[in-house]
Amino acid sequence: MKPAYPGIASLDLVTVLKIGFRTILTWTVGVTVTFLGAIAVLTIALFSQTSPLIEKVIWAWSKAWLWASGTTLEIEGQEHIDPERSYVIVANHLSTLDIMVCFLTVRLPIRYLAKKELFRIPVFAQAMRRVGMIEVDRAARGAIHASVNRQAKDLIEHNRSLIIYAEGTRPRDGVMKPFKKGAFTMAVAAQLPVLPLSIHGTYEAAVPGRPWFRGGPVKAIVDPAIETAGLTPTDVNSLRDQTREIIAGNVSRLGGPVG
Repeated sequence: MKPAYPGIASLDLVTVLKIGFRTILTWTVGVTVTFLGAIAVLTIALFSQTSPLIEKVIWAWSKAWLWASGTTLEIEGQEHIDPERSYVIVANHLSTLDIMVCFLTVRLPIRYLAKKELFRIPVFAQAMRRVGMIEVDRAARGAIHASVNRQAKDLIEHNRSLIIYAEGTRPRDGVMKPFKKGAFTMAVAAQLPVLPLSIHGTYEAAVPGRPWFRGGPVKAIVDPAIETAGLTPTDVNSLRDQTREIIAGNVSRLGGPVG
């Protein structure tokens, strides 16, 4: 099943102009708040890399991107989040806007896996490293797992949570794909609960591989955490399947396509 998403060429002039304005506004605001936010994070981190002010900057940055893109966020299930615990948060992945949605949905000190290319952006890269974002070099193949596990262990020791998009990348057709095992192997190894997070609507708001933004309603659902205490590596596959079943059920209920 492939979601209907008409191309720009098939739209009327007024709609095209609206999308054009929204896109210019989003990139202008987004780039500006990213630069200012990075400066703020670097400044705060000089005094404390675990300051709660860092999270406030990240949340403000996320709100600015969603506001500029015309994206409205509805959240369900935040009562399932224990502010005293750390999690491996597993979500489906549809769009760049998923990052902002996740930060605003799970109001914890959470960090994510960021591709190596993002660490080439001046100031932004230094800020990401300072707050503990995990650098991933997909070209490293086998070495990637040892590197990610080492960085993730450091996050866990600092009582932070880690968010992982278990599909591995954004599906270009918007259809939810099978989950990889990495997130669940990590959760079992660290004996951290898995927190399922389902996202719907960001594909339509900002389609992967296209520069424009349309915005619109987005829904995020947090389900009760799945405990991993006592689980072993032999339980990884069943943990993965259980988590995907929960997220796929939510996505389907909201009208999203699941492969």
